[in-house]
Formats: sequence, C-alpha cells, structure tokens
Amino acid sequence: MSSDTLIHNTIAFVKEELKHAEGGHDWFHTQRVYNNAKLIAKTENVDDLVVVLAALLHDIADPKFHDGDETIGPRKSSAFLLRQNVDSEIIEHVSLIIENMSFKNSFDLHTSFNSKEMEVVQDADRLDAIGAIGIARCFNYGGFKNREIYNPDIPPNLNMTKAEYKASKAPTINHFYEKLLLLKDQMHTKTGKQIAIDRHKYMEGFLKQFYAEWEGEK
Repeated sequence: MSSDTLIHNTIAFVKEELKHAEGGHDWFHTQRVYNNAKLIAKTENVDDLVVVLAALLHDIADPKFHDGDETIGPRKSSAFLLRQNVDSEIIEHVSLIIENMSFKNSFDLHTSFNSKEMEVVQDADRLDAIGAIGIARCFNYGGFKNREIYNPDIPPNLNMTKAEYKASKAPTINHFYEKLLLLKDQMHTKTGKQIAIDRHKYMEGFLKQFYAEWEGEK
C-alpha cells in the first residue's frame, strides 16, 4: 500500500470515528493538527509518515471522553494500522506518541518515551490549544462540561498533580493559567516556538480585555 493510500484511509477512518465528537476535539481539530504537523516537519529531521499518522490518530479516543481511560486511543490506532498492514515498528512508534504526548503527562517527573516525531506532533497539537482557536476550543469545552466561565473566588491551581488536573472542574478562565499560558515555553521545535509567540500574546490581550469587561471598565 502506498503512503498516499494509507493517509487517505486514515483520514476516512478518523472522520468516521469523530463524527459525533465534541466541537473542540472533532475532525477539524485533527485536520488543523495534521496541517500544523506537516508544516513543522518541513524543518525537522523526522519520519514524515510517523508524524502524519500520529497527528491524524492522536485524538481518536481522547481519555477525557472515555472516563479517563488512556489506553483506548493507542489500542484503536494500533488496531487500525495493523489492518492497513503497516510495519510493526511504525505502529509501535505511533502508539507511543499517542500514549505520551498529552499535556497531562507533563505532570510526571519522568516520561517513559520521547522522540523527535512526538515533539513535532505535540507542538502541532499545542498550537491548536492557544491563540484565537485555542480560546474558542477552551470555552467550547467549558460549555460542554457546563462549567462556570469565571469565578474570582476560585483561583487557578498552579501546583496540580496529574490526577488533580484530570479531575478538575474549575472555571474555564482558570484553564488559561493551568495550561494554555504555559504552552509557549513548552514548545520543542523552532517553527512551533515561532508560531506560539503571537498566539500567546493574543491570549494575554484577550484576558486583559476579559477582566476589564468583567469589572465594568470597558
């Protein structure tokens, strides 16, 4: 099977799997991550096929929509790639990226896996969590979970454990401080770092405007 056919089949599979997904984690999110990953990979020494497959399959079963189960995504992606007769080493690499790339794993002091390909896909995914689209996704998920937009009596928790992060039901604004504003300095690649600068500034401007409106100053 050619790589073009494999990618075509993977896109069709992901679209079908995500057709009922929450708006911030749907096919269009995956498509943006896929495009970001291809852009970043141009200036990195990586296996392009591993990058695009991991980007396409990274949210095939996001744990937050599966009772926190972090094993479903790697299992589903591996089963699909096996049906496509993909080389076992590529399947394992893609599965490990999906298993380890999430922000919540940054709470672990020691990560069990890393690769240049994972850094590319991780940066691509994190870019979609910041800037204008990141803001939109953040509030879309907050609405999906019926969370408060902001509560000045509930400060952000800047010292969360992984378990606390996964279980958090804090107001949506808190998520900016607990994750989104941290991502710029966690980028790995040159391209990811460059793009993140402007998106980070946009979020800072949004928060300044938000608090001004909240206090009736504007």
